[in-house]
Amino acid sequence: MNTQTGLSYNARKALSVQIGEKAGTEIANLIQRMAGQIEELKRSKVNVTPVVPGAKKDDHLSSTLESETF
Repeated sequence: MNTQTGLSYNARKALSVQIGEKAGTEIANLIQRMAGQIEELKRSKVNVTPVVPGAKKDDHLSSTLESETF
């Protein structure tokens, strides 16, 4: 059972078994919070249009931001 912004039970259990209960829980919670923040950033993302005439647009940066891969 995998939640949209979290880890499955099996993934959480594997973390706990491999690195210990406390550390595994801490890492799983961190991943869950980060996933929530990423989802929030995706929802609030806006496109930026240059307003300065003749301003050069950085094609690499623009394509990276639009593809949402970092």
